[in-house]
Amino acid sequence: MYELDRAESIDSEAAVLVGVLLGKRQSRCPPLEELEGLAATAGTRVVGRMTQRREKPATATYLGKGKVEELTTLAAALDADVIVFDNDLSPGQIRNLEKATGIKVLDRTELILDIFATRAQTHQARLAVELAQYEYAMPRLKRMWTHLSRQKMSVGLRGPGETQLEEDRRLVEKRIRDLSNELHTIERRKQREVAARSELMTVSLVGYTNAGKSTLLNTLTSADVYTQDALFATLDTRTRRWQLPGWGPVLLSDTVGFIRDLPHHLVESFKATLEEARQANLMLHVADAANHAVYDQITAAHKVLEEIGIQRKDTLLVLNKADALSDRARLDGLKNRYPDAVEISARSGQGLSKLAAAVSDALSRSFRDVDVETGVENGRLVAYLAAHGEVLSKKYTDNRVVVHCRIPQQYLGRIEEEGVVVRPHRQHV
Repeated sequence: MYELDRAESIDSEAAVLVGVLLGKRQSRCPPLEELEGLAATAGTRVVGRMTQRREKPATATYLGKGKVEELTTLAAALDADVIVFDNDLSPGQIRNLEKATGIKVLDRTELILDIFATRAQTHQARLAVELAQYEYAMPRLKRMWTHLSRQKMSVGLRGPGETQLEEDRRLVEKRIRDLSNELHTIERRKQREVAARSELMTVSLVGYTNAGKSTLLNTLTSADVYTQDALFATLDTRTRRWQLPGWGPVLLSDTVGFIRDLPHHLVESFKATLEEARQANLMLHVADAANHAVYDQITAAHKVLEEIGIQRKDTLLVLNKADALSDRARLDGLKNRYPDAVEISARSGQGLSKLAAAVSDALSRSFRDVDVETGVENGRLVAYLAAHGEVLSKKYTDNRVVVHCRIPQQYLGRIEEEGVVVRPHRQHV
C-alpha cells in the first residue's frame, strides 16, 4: 500500500498563500492571517500572498483567469515551492492550477490534514488522521498517479492504466473500511471507559485551537501537559483531577481544538477523541478574548459541537487571555454579548477563583434535593449517598431510615433497589 505523503515535503518550503473571499462574507480577522498561522505550524516559509473577492468560485481554477496568470507570475518571481489556498478545491481545480502554474498546489483541508499527521502522537489519533487522509484522497487518485508510480516501482513514466486505477481504488476502499472498523471499536471502548468514571463529576475543555485550553488545564490541575503557541498543539484527550474549591475533586479533560471549516473527514475521525466532551457533566468553552476574530471563532466552535451532536450540553463560556486586551471596550463588548461568560487569564491566574465558583454553581444545577427512604440495615446505600452527594440529615423510624440529601441526578437514577423510596424533600417527614 502506498503512503499518503504528498504534503509532507512542505516543511521549510517557500509558500504563496491565496484566499478567495466569496460573496459578502466579512470577518474581523485580517485576510489570510489564520492560513499564515497554519502554514507556519506546517513549517513553511510564507513568501507571498494574494486575495480575490468573487461572488462564486471559477469552475476550472477557483480563481479568475487573470488572477491565475498573476499568481503564476508572482510564484515564479518569488521562487515559491508550493501554493496554499485558504479554500477547499476540487481535484480538477487543483490539477488545472498545478498545470497553469507549474507548482504544487494544496488546499486548506490538505494543509490541515498534514498538520494533524505530523502532530498525532497516540495510536488512536494516528488512525483518525490516516482515515481522514484516505477519505480525502479517494476522489483525487488520478492526480496522484506520478506519486503512486514511484511507490509501486512497476509502471515507469507512462503512468498506470485504468486497471491499475481500479486496483488502487479497491485498496484505498479496503483500508478505509479497516480503519473505520478499528476506530469504531476504539470509540465503543472509549464510551465504556468514560461512562465507568461514575465516581466523579466531569468537566471538559472545548474551543478553538490555540485558545489556551492546555494552559488552563495545567494551571488548574498542576499538570505538565504540553503547550505551545501554535495551532493544534493538542490532538489527544488528556484528563486530570481538579480539586475544585468548595466542591471537591472533579475530572477535567482537555480536547483537540476546533477551527473554522474543520474538514468533515477529521470531525468524523476524531469522534472517539471527543468522547470525553460528549459525556461530560459540563463543558468549558474556552475562547481567546484577545483574538481579533474571537466572535467568528466562538461561532465556529459551536458549529463543530453541533456537527458532532453535543451542542446542547450545559456549557460555560470562558474568555481567556483577558489580560492581553489593552482595549477594555473590546472585552466589554464580549461581556455584553455573552453576559454569563467568565473572563480569566490561564497564564497569570486572573479570574480563576471566579471560574471555580461558576463551575461549582453550574455543576450544582444537576443536583436534586431528595429524601431517600430505605431499611436501617441498608448501610451500603447510605454510604453510596454520602460518597456521591451531600447528606444533610437522617431520621430513623422503626426499622426504616429517611436520608435527606442533595445528589446529582445521574447518581440518583442508579438507585433502583427493592424497598427504596425516593421523593422530593419535604420539611416534615
